[in-house]
Amino acid sequence: MSAEAESEERIKAQEKYREMSIAEFFAKNKELAGFSNPTRAIYQTVRELVENSLDATDSHNVLPEVKISIKEVEPATDDKPAKYEVAVEDNGIGVPPNEIANAFGKVLYSSKYVIRQTRGMYGLGVKAAILYSQMTTGQPVFIVSSTDSSDNIYYKKLLIDIKKNEPVIIEEGQLLKRSNWHGTKVYLTLEGDWVRAKQKIIEYIKRTALIAPYAEIIFETPENEIYYFPRVTKKMPKPPSEAKPHPHGIDIEQLKAIVSFTKAKTMVEFMVEEFQSIGEITARKFLESIGIDPNMNPKVLIEKGNSKLLQTVATGLRTYKNFRPPRSDYLSPIGEELIEVGLKRLFNAEWVKAITRQARAYEGHPFIVEAGIAYGGNIVPAEEPVLLRYANKIPLLYEEREDVSYKVVSSINWKLYNIEEPMPLVVLVHVASTKVPYKGVGKESLSEVQELESEIKNAVQEIARNLRLYISKKNSERTLREKIVTISKYIPEVARSLSILSIPPDKWGSNGKKDNNERIIEKLVKIVSKSVELPKIDGKEEDPERIVRSVIANVKLEQ
Repeated sequence: MSAEAESEERIKAQEKYREMSIAEFFAKNKELAGFSNPTRAIYQTVRELVENSLDATDSHNVLPEVKISIKEVEPATDDKPAKYEVAVEDNGIGVPPNEIANAFGKVLYSSKYVIRQTRGMYGLGVKAAILYSQMTTGQPVFIVSSTDSSDNIYYKKLLIDIKKNEPVIIEEGQLLKRSNWHGTKVYLTLEGDWVRAKQKIIEYIKRTALIAPYAEIIFETPENEIYYFPRVTKKMPKPPSEAKPHPHGIDIEQLKAIVSFTKAKTMVEFMVEEFQSIGEITARKFLESIGIDPNMNPKVLIEKGNSKLLQTVATGLRTYKNFRPPRSDYLSPIGEELIEVGLKRLFNAEWVKAITRQARAYEGHPFIVEAGIAYGGNIVPAEEPVLLRYANKIPLLYEEREDVSYKVVSSINWKLYNIEEPMPLVVLVHVASTKVPYKGVGKESLSEVQELESEIKNAVQEIARNLRLYISKKNSERTLREKIVTISKYIPEVARSLSILSIPPDKWGSNGKKDNNERIIEKLVKIVSKSVELPKIDGKEEDPERIVRSVIANVKLEQ
């Protein structure tokens, strides 16, 4: 035996190698999915279930009705956290009965493996919650679901086989549906720290209600407190639609996968059918630029020995300059109206404005930035603005200072916009994309992508300029109002003096003097009212005469 072979045998003897399933990987690395401790775990569980419920409703033109409850089932001890049952119910499209087991019991099995804007990512979140529940309590997840067209309601209790990454069904059955209910209910039992997670969970649900004012959300806490957020509008964002990949976002592995599934017989057909923004003329010009025969069968790219050819095509797709930009009509922004409705409801603000920017792209992925600012009202003044961060309609509560939105908002000199500290200011930033540039699987902060950072800055500053104009007009109105009030206070006294001086003493009878006094007051009211023109604020203009008369009504003259 050679020295090299002997060395390999010694290594094999010392180290044991085996394959690890994706379920086992996440079970052993649960912090990657946001389940690092009991506090984060109960928060993340609520978040994942609520996001699934909203994706099952508004993404399919169903006005959401979401019910959330958390119940303590076993109190904490000195060495163990309490156990809680987390239940979330929705009125969504439901899960087909033959898909329930895999949808909830197989990691990386999902309806989200298409290029489409969704709240979830990879179909991992709910399964991570189930794995955490299973590891901390040993209890199965209980799922109840029915589709709109089904005559039955189906239920399953299941665990995940961590080694095989497969569902293990503990109990299943079906019931005859006696109402028109459709949707999904999920019950999970897990170890958690409600006391520490309470404020974050409540804040998450409030921010979800803000961004989805068309949803009805009911939340019951372990203390039997009820938080109710009624639907305030029936207007919903347009649902996102499935998109073909854009060539600038393709890497070698993605290209191999697309080639393996394509039915195209030539490279021209392949380019036109499998990618967005490419027509036949563009396809031929691209293939000519990289030296590929347009009539070649695309399957040749993945044949053995053709790795350099595959790499040439992948590199060309990413770098070719003459492809049209990614389409944005697949995306589902919230919309200016809904953002303004949500901000007004949550903060009862004095001034609110939102903006939806035009779509842009990074690395072949389209994205839309939306921003909103609320000022005054019930907003508590602070040294810096309250920042509300969203990605694909998901509230982001953790890792705020790691987020590109925080970098932008904290870098703005708000004094340039007539906003003084402490400032009663809320800034909302929402990013919609088929691929949100999260910093990690926990989906709590966005990366500092240059195109994204630039769009966020432009959006926030555009609204801030409108706010500066509002505050300037408001300050001008305040100054003029003070002028009106000061002058108006003297009208009754001046009118009385003028009424005495303007008639002969023999006509100083009470009625004559009173009538004359009232005529003079009316004339002075008109003169003062016309001398001041108050500015229009948000299209509304205060009536100076109303202010003058309200001041006069409260002036009492000494006899």
